[in-house]
Amino acid sequence: MPKQPKQSQHSQPADDAGQQAMQQQVDDLTAALQRERADAMNLRRRHEEQLASLKTHVQAQVVRELLPVIDNFERALKHIPEDLTGNEYIKGVGGIVKQFEKTLAGLGVQKIKTVGQPFDPRYHEAVSMEEGEGDQEVVCEELQSGYTLGEEVLRHAMVRVRMQ
Repeated sequence: MPKQPKQSQHSQPADDAGQQAMQQQVDDLTAALQRERADAMNLRRRHEEQLASLKTHVQAQVVRELLPVIDNFERALKHIPEDLTGNEYIKGVGGIVKQFEKTLAGLGVQKIKTVGQPFDPRYHEAVSMEEGEGDQEVVCEELQSGYTLGEEVLRHAMVRVRMQ
């Protein structure tokens, strides 16, 4: 008769303990990997948010720097001598102003509504107040345009206010 290998009574529990230890190690490594993946995803998301915020900040700063140029073009168009009305050069300057407005709109910049609107200190800066009949403050004249970029006010509109 061939000899059969002896089976130790202790080998089965030792094998189970080894398997349990290996399974525990696999579980621990799996959990660590999942945490690292989550950390990497969070880091990537935060990085993308910071880049978007930086882009918006730089964009807002550039627009703020350009606003005085736009203001000067608009002032020039408001004070055209009568003998130059309809002049091709003046039409060209008007085209530049429209191009500025279109470019700003494409960037998400919007002019703040003023004349006829209720006074709102979030968007308007009152430089004078006119007495009138009524109890509501309403913008009666715009002295300088204001602009927003999304929810951010780039510049408040300078306005005159009247009670209506």
